[in-house]
Amino acid sequence: MNFQQLRIIRETVRRNYNLTEVANALFTSQSGVSKHIKDLEDELGIELFVRKGKRFLGLTEPGQGLVAIVERMLLDAKNIKQLAEQFSNSEVGELHIATTHTQARYVLPPVVTQFKALFPKVHLVLHQAYPTEIANMLLEGRVDIGIATEALNDVPSLVHFPYYSWTHTVIIPMGHPLEQIAYPSLEDIAAYPIITYYTGMTGRAKIDNAFAAAGVTPDIVLSALDSDVVKTYVELGLGIGIVASVAFNSQRDSNLRMLDCTQIFEANTTHIAVRHGHYLRGYAYRFIELCSANLTEALVRKALAAGNDDV
Repeated sequence: MNFQQLRIIRETVRRNYNLTEVANALFTSQSGVSKHIKDLEDELGIELFVRKGKRFLGLTEPGQGLVAIVERMLLDAKNIKQLAEQFSNSEVGELHIATTHTQARYVLPPVVTQFKALFPKVHLVLHQAYPTEIANMLLEGRVDIGIATEALNDVPSLVHFPYYSWTHTVIIPMGHPLEQIAYPSLEDIAAYPIITYYTGMTGRAKIDNAFAAAGVTPDIVLSALDSDVVKTYVELGLGIGIVASVAFNSQRDSNLRMLDCTQIFEANTTHIAVRHGHYLRGYAYRFIELCSANLTEALVRKALAAGNDDV
């Protein structure tokens, strides 16, 4: 048994049992992949995959058990490497952060600026993705830290921490009739075409729940993945927008006006998450602490060691 065999087993599952894709991902040949799998099965004396001819259809029962062990072994191997790097050079390396557009565009810039000043030799990689994709990237070990409002607190293998709370707000073009109403109701808002986030993004569920609870049916004419798109089409006069309050800047968005809707929409909480068992280098703890001073290295380490799914 060797690590290449283990990587092939893991990648075969990730690539939906397509051995050609496995070979490409691991920079080897398809015949080499098949041989590694056959050698491991012969060594263990069990079949790991359900086959139909030369095609792999899924995992056998022992194969399912083995994959869970393989994931842990490869994660531990990665942790050993990162541990060695931590003590050989604590201020050089890479930090991969997966987050949504709203967080990357409106919340994280001050954090990133401070982090780069403290760790100029650390290559910081920001991956923008959907919340469910962020959770998967964490589970697969492709990123160190995930930041999002949805999905992260629903996965048992992720340890997550509350980052900050925020609410939605309504944005309108200058001169819009709603500008004359100090505290618009859901009925006032629903009288106009609405542009807001796509389902599953940036607290969209809280928006839908607010209208449903009030028995009001909004006319959502356009759904977008990020706040900038929403604001663009509001400026064009296609409707009023519902966005995260952190996405509005009175100076930058001078053609728009923000209405006070704090009593209308339920608050959202954005979370920071790390996969349980994933080794974090010192600068990763520092990044989390720059996000929230309450999330000290000691607290995060304790939660990761205990496997708590929230703090």
